[in-house]
Amino acid sequence: RRMITPVIAIDGPSASGKGTLARKLAEKLNFAYLDTGAVYRLVARTVIAHGGNPDDETDAVAAARVVQESFHPEQLEDPALRTDEVAQATSKAAFHGSVRTILMDIQRNFAAHPPAPALGAVLDGRDIGTVVCPDAPLKLYVTASPEIRAERRFKELQYKGIQTTYEAVLQDMRERDARDSGRSVAPLKPAEDAILFDTSDLTADKALEKALHLAQRLAV
Repeated sequence: RRMITPVIAIDGPSASGKGTLARKLAEKLNFAYLDTGAVYRLVARTVIAHGGNPDDETDAVAAARVVQESFHPEQLEDPALRTDEVAQATSKAAFHGSVRTILMDIQRNFAAHPPAPALGAVLDGRDIGTVVCPDAPLKLYVTASPEIRAERRFKELQYKGIQTTYEAVLQDMRERDARDSGRSVAPLKPAEDAILFDTSDLTADKALEKALHLAQRLAV
C-alpha cells in the first residue's frame, strides 16, 4: 500500500537504540512517534491482567482484540508496560501470527493518519519496513552487537534497581532474538531496501545526526 503521509520505518532488535533514535528523530522532524513494541506490550499486559498465558494463542488473540477495540496512544505511557514480566510475555504473545494481524490496523492507521499537527510519522518495531509500512520512503534497520545490547539493557535494569547479571541478560537477549527472527510470520529482518544502521560505536546524538542526514537526503 502506497504511503501518502511521510513515514520513517525503523526496525531492529531489543536494546539496539532504535527507540531512542525514533523518538528523537520524530521530535526534530515534527513527526508523530509510535512505539509499536509498546502496543505488543499492551497486549501482553492485558493477557497477564486477565490471568492468561501469552504462549497460548487463544489468550493472546483475546487480549489483542481488547486492545484493538479500546486503543489510544496515551495507553502506551503506562509504566506497568515496562516491567520485566511484561517484556518476557511480549515476545511470546507477538510470536502468534493472528495477534500480529489484529494489531496491524492500529499501526497502519497511525502511519496513514498521525495525530495533528504532526507532519508525518515515525514507527519503530520489528516488522515496520517489511510488513507494516513496506512503502515507507526511509527504512532504517538499527542494530548493535549482542554484547553491546546486553550491556545497555543490564545498565538500564541496574538503574531501575532490578537485580540480575550481565550473563543472564545476554542469554535472555539471545533467546529473544532467536524467537523474533525465527517466527514464521513477520520475522525480525531488515527490509531489502533498508539502510543498515549499526549503533555499537555511536552515541545517541551521533546516531540522530546520521539519521537526520538520511531523512534530508531522501526528502522525507
